[in-house]
Amino acid sequence: MTTLNTSLIDPELLRTFGFWGSILCLKIVAVVALTARLRFKKKIFINTDDVEYFKKGKVLNTDPDIERVRRAHLNDLENIPLWFFVTFLWLTTGPAVWLAAILIRTFVLARIVHTLSYAVYPKQPYRAISFLLGLGITIYQAISTLLYYL
Repeated sequence: MTTLNTSLIDPELLRTFGFWGSILCLKIVAVVALTARLRFKKKIFINTDDVEYFKKGKVLNTDPDIERVRRAHLNDLENIPLWFFVTFLWLTTGPAVWLAAILIRTFVLARIVHTLSYAVYPKQPYRAISFLLGLGITIYQAISTLLYYL
């Protein structure tokens, strides 16, 4: 039985994972800021206490622009933490440095394209392609990890 050994992670890959993972975290924060920006611009809030505090606006949870950004954010929260976990485990299997670097970068870029084509410039098929590309990478890494530790 093979055991999990984090010392097996190539230091170059750990740097790549850390760098691109940080970009991904900043992207998530940017989506939060985009949601807030839209709420303040449209003066549409989700809670009555926000309207009372700012003394303007209304409570509404059906604005199509805000909801589109919120759905993009929810999609991030459903997919990105899983990718972080799966990728970390996958890196302990000793994948080829070139392959791991490409998959990490591709996942992050796919998630950025997904957010842009979902929340900023809504456009299919870019949203679907970027989503499926990221999902495919996560599935590949999970299956590779499973087979390694089987």
